[in-house]
Amino acid sequence: MPPPRPTDEPPRVAIIGGGPAGLMAADMLSQAGLAVDLFERMPTVGRKLLMAGRGGLNITHAEPAADFLDRYSAGRDALAPFIADFGAAAIRAWAAGLGIDTFVGSSGKVFPAGMKAAPLLRAWLARLRSAGVRIHPRHRWTGWRADGALAFDTPDGPLDHHADATVLALGGGSWARLGSDGRWVEALSAAGIDVAPLAPSNCGFELDWSAHFRERFAGEPLKTVTLRFTDPAGGRHERHGECLVTAAGLQGPLIYALSAALRNALAAGPVDITLDLLPDRSEAQLRQALATPRGRRSLSNHLQRSVGLKGVKAGLLREVLPPAALDDPARTAATLKALPLRVYRPRPIDQAISTAGGVRFGGLDAALMLTARPGVFCAGEMLDWDAPTGGYLLTACLATGRAAGLGVCRWLDRRTQRHPHDPMP
Repeated sequence: MPPPRPTDEPPRVAIIGGGPAGLMAADMLSQAGLAVDLFERMPTVGRKLLMAGRGGLNITHAEPAADFLDRYSAGRDALAPFIADFGAAAIRAWAAGLGIDTFVGSSGKVFPAGMKAAPLLRAWLARLRSAGVRIHPRHRWTGWRADGALAFDTPDGPLDHHADATVLALGGGSWARLGSDGRWVEALSAAGIDVAPLAPSNCGFELDWSAHFRERFAGEPLKTVTLRFTDPAGGRHERHGECLVTAAGLQGPLIYALSAALRNALAAGPVDITLDLLPDRSEAQLRQALATPRGRRSLSNHLQRSVGLKGVKAGLLREVLPPAALDDPARTAATLKALPLRVYRPRPIDQAISTAGGVRFGGLDAALMLTARPGVFCAGEMLDWDAPTGGYLLTACLATGRAAGLGVCRWLDRRTQRHPHDPMP
C-alpha cells in the first residue's frame, strides 16, 4: 500500500515513457488538475518524435475517416473509438492550440507549417511544465514491487515510487538508442499481462543480391514500380510507388506499406515477389519496342533507347536474366513486367521504424486499463497494433495517449466518489 496522502491533495499519477503517447496522457491529466510525474529512461523526452521530424514531421493524414482506419488492418476495430475521438482534424486543432499551424501536402499527409518537430515539442513541453508536470529523466522502469510501488533504476540508485494510477507509454522495440528498447515486455509478462511478441514493422527486407549488383546499386532509388506477391493463404497484394535498394535488400515507402503483409507471409518461409519495372507500358508495347533492330548499338544502349531502361532498373534486369536471354524481346518484356525476386526475412527489429505486437487489447478495458491490474493504463506503440508510415503511427499514439489520460481521470473520479477518505491502492 502507498503511504496515505492528505485528502486535499490531488491524486498522484505516474506516466512512464516520454514519447507522444506519454506526453499526450500528461497533457490530459495535468489539464484535469492531477499531480503528474513523467518518467523517461533517456536524458530527454520526445527523441523519436524529433528523429521522425528530420525529414518533415508527418503528424497525421487528411484522407477520409474510413480509409484512414483501414490503414490499421487487424487493429482497426480496436483503435476506431480512440481515433474517432481524436483524429486528423482534432490533431490539427491541438497543434494550433500550441501555436503550431499545419498544412495538408499533395499526398494528403499533414505537416507543421515549419515541417520540423522541435517547435511543436518545445511548445508542448512548455505547456506541460506550466501545468505542473514533473519530468524525471534517466529513470528506467523495471516493474512493480510487492507492495505495488513502481521500481526504477536511476543514476542515484534504485527508486520506488507510489502512484494512485499509472500510464505505461513505453513504446515498441525499434530505435533502442532513442529510448524504445522493448525491455518492458519482460516486466509485463512476469506480471501475467498478455503481450504479443514484438516484430519489426515499416522495415526493410533482405534479398540475396549478387556481389556486383550490391556494390554497384546499393543506395540507389527505385522509382515508379509496382510490387506484387501472393501470400500463403492465397491473398494477393499489390502496391505502386518507390523504394530504395540497400546492400541487404529493399526498403522505403513502397516496402513499408507492405511490411505487415510481407512479415506475416514470411512466417511460412521465403516469399516470391515481382516488380513491374515499367508499369506505364504494357508487355505488348515493350515486346514491340525491344524487337526493333538495334543495329550496331550495344545492348545497354538498345534497352535505354527502346524502352528507357537504365541505371538500377537495367541492373535488376541483368540480375535475374542471363545474358543470352536479354536478346529475346518476348522474355525480356515479360521480365520487365514481372521481375522475380525472393524475400528472405525482415531487417532486425532495432532497424525498423516501428514495431507490431505489444499488449493485447483483450487484456484492456474500453479505457485502455489493464483488467489484470486496475489503475494501470497502456497507450501508444506498446499496444498490439500496426500501421504504415504516413501519419498513422503518430495519430494512434496521440489518440491512445489521450484516451488513457482521460481513462485515468474517470477511474480516479469513481474511486474518490466511492471512498472519499481512503488512500488509493
